[in-house]
Amino acid sequence: MAHMATHVITGAGSGIGSAVARRLHARGDELVLHARDAGRAKELAGEFPGARTLVGDLADPDRLSWAFSHQTLPERVDSLLHIAGVVDLGPVGDLTPKSWRHQLNVNLIAPAELTRHFLPQLRATHGHVVFVNSGAGLRASADWSAYAASKHGLKALADALRNEEHDNGVRVTSVYPGRTASPMQAKVHQQEGKEYDAAQWIDPESVATTILMSLDLPRDAEINDLTVRPGR
Repeated sequence: MAHMATHVITGAGSGIGSAVARRLHARGDELVLHARDAGRAKELAGEFPGARTLVGDLADPDRLSWAFSHQTLPERVDSLLHIAGVVDLGPVGDLTPKSWRHQLNVNLIAPAELTRHFLPQLRATHGHVVFVNSGAGLRASADWSAYAASKHGLKALADALRNEEHDNGVRVTSVYPGRTASPMQAKVHQQEGKEYDAAQWIDPESVATTILMSLDLPRDAEINDLTVRPGR
C-alpha cells in the first residue's frame, strides 16, 4: 500500500491497535482513529498528532449510524482495521444475556456496521479490510463461549465479505493472534485467576508487523487468513 494512505482504525488506544497506529503514523499515513467518546478521542488526537478521530460507541451499534451522521466521515479510505475487542469469561451456566450482547455487539455487530458505512470508500480505492480475530475464532475452550462465538461470527463475516467484494477489488484479511501482551490479556489472566507475565506472550509489535505485511502486499496477491502464535 502506498504511503499517505488513509486508515480507519478501531482499538488504537492500546495493545495491537496502538502498535499498528504508531507504525502507520510514523511512516506518514493518514489516520482516522475511532473512539468510544469525545474524551477518548481527545486523548488519541494528542497521542497521534494530525490524526482525525471518529466517535461512536461500539457497544451500541444501533446508534453508530446516528453518531456518524453528526460527524464528517473521510472521503477516502484505503483500509479499515477492526482491532478493538472485549472479553468476559465464564461458563455458559453463568453468563448473562448482558454479557453475551456486549461481546457480540463490540466484537461482531459493530465491525459489520462500520464496514457497511465505509464500503463505498473501500470499493473506490480497492481498499483492504482487516479483522483482528483471535485463536478463539477458530476453536472454543471452556469458559470462552461468548467471546469465541463473537469471534467465530467475525470469521464468518470476513469470509462472506471477501466473497462479496472480491470483484470490487476489496481485499479482506483475518488475523488470528494467540495470547498477546496487552491490557486485555491482563484482564483475561485476572478472570482466570492466574498471574500475568507479559514477557510470556506475543509482543503487540509482532502482530502489528503481520498486519502491515498484509496491507503492503502487492496487488497481485492477498492474505486471507493469518495465524500468529507465541514463539516461546
